[in-house]
Amino acid sequence: GHKMVLVEADGNYLEPTTVDKIDIYSGESYSVLIRTDQSPSTNYWVSINVRGRKPSTPPGLAILNYYPNPHTKLPAIPPPPSPAWNDTSYSISFARKILGKSSLNPRPPPVAQRRIILLNTQNKMNGYTKWSINNVSLSLPVTPYLGSIKFGLSNAFDSVVPPENFPADYDIMLPPQNPNTTTSTGIFRFELNATVDVILQNANTLTSNNSELHPWHLHGHDFWVLGYGDGKFDEKRDVKGFNLRNPPLRNTVTLFPYGWTALRFVADNPGVWPFHCHIEPHLHMGMGVIFAEGEELVGKIPLSALGCGLTRNLLIHG
Repeated sequence: GHKMVLVEADGNYLEPTTVDKIDIYSGESYSVLIRTDQSPSTNYWVSINVRGRKPSTPPGLAILNYYPNPHTKLPAIPPPPSPAWNDTSYSISFARKILGKSSLNPRPPPVAQRRIILLNTQNKMNGYTKWSINNVSLSLPVTPYLGSIKFGLSNAFDSVVPPENFPADYDIMLPPQNPNTTTSTGIFRFELNATVDVILQNANTLTSNNSELHPWHLHGHDFWVLGYGDGKFDEKRDVKGFNLRNPPLRNTVTLFPYGWTALRFVADNPGVWPFHCHIEPHLHMGMGVIFAEGEELVGKIPLSALGCGLTRNLLIHG
């Protein structure tokens, strides 16, 4: 069958890699090259299947049309099979094939000034299922963060910084012993141009023997994906294995069940930036954090970005 050569991901160059399937999740993007080197006597199926969730629908199908066949001509051979929706080993193997084009992409700084470890858990709050990061479920405030900071509205969001790690004795293979969570609108603040490591740590959900897949997306920055691992992240052991030579430069990365994903970015874009699961309901259920750096350097904020909460009152009353 046809092969695809991966050459770009999330707007950055990749080391060309030949594959016959692409494992792609919400928020990710790839550019591929395809050589039409099969028999021109027929058309060919392109098959799209669900990953990470048990599908309730049949695979999506498209036709690769070989001219001069009519585009309505059905292919002579059946659609290519897809990996099982829960074949995590295939997904991790694919992710590890993705390497950056080191001759064209910037390389990551050799060390980070700060490292935060974010444990993803499913919890309960007032009877509702929530997602939490280090047992804190993100709640977005009514007043926009950047307006709050620029106008000194200190009561517009929580001043307490969210926790940067989780207890060392937390067992990621079991449902949380304390199923309850708290909520916060607090933010992580970084020094401008600081190099930051973020370790995403997955864990069991409220249901035994279940850990879900989460694609995480960072606004306002690209980051280097330094590695993936199974089980609980161990700083002494796992940092030594970080790929600093040719890591892919991305803005979305997958956190696999019962595993960890490590990324590094430079906080060089003044502003306030969400970092969250790109499965939209998970964000609204609390799976996200807020990063801020160099806010004092941000110029005039458009009025359209100030029309909610306390900043709206400032506009109305001058």
